[in-house]
Amino acid sequence: MLNLVTLGELVELCLSGPELYLRYSPGPEADALHPSTDHESGLLMPGVSANPLTPPPWWTLPADDWIARRVCQYLRETEEGARPWVLHGRVVDHGPDNEPLLVDIIPVAWLDRRLLAESHDRYRTRMRAGKSTH
Repeated sequence: MLNLVTLGELVELCLSGPELYLRYSPGPEADALHPSTDHESGLLMPGVSANPLTPPPWWTLPADDWIARRVCQYLRETEEGARPWVLHGRVVDHGPDNEPLLVDIIPVAWLDRRLLAESHDRYRTRMRAGKSTH
């Protein structure tokens, strides 16, 4: 797997190929042993939950802003030992928060803590409550 150090590297990767997703977990090997579970019901889900990194068509701000926002969405998970990683897979359904559930997972890259810090800085300065400086 790649190790991405900058937000620019992640943006370039996301915009240059197939749909990529972000997941916070111990990693692909651990996820293969423990399927995603709906925490409220306890039900096993039919795939691994992940968040899409490609900006939707309505997003008219820079892709960097969208991707930084997605990286920051689950940063709190790192406090519990989860690591952020990028993956590709086939969407088979959606989870309780409408997140894609993926199978046929292909691990792509780990996100370095420097990328997390850069994403957090960008998100904090550009995306506070709809106050983008674009």
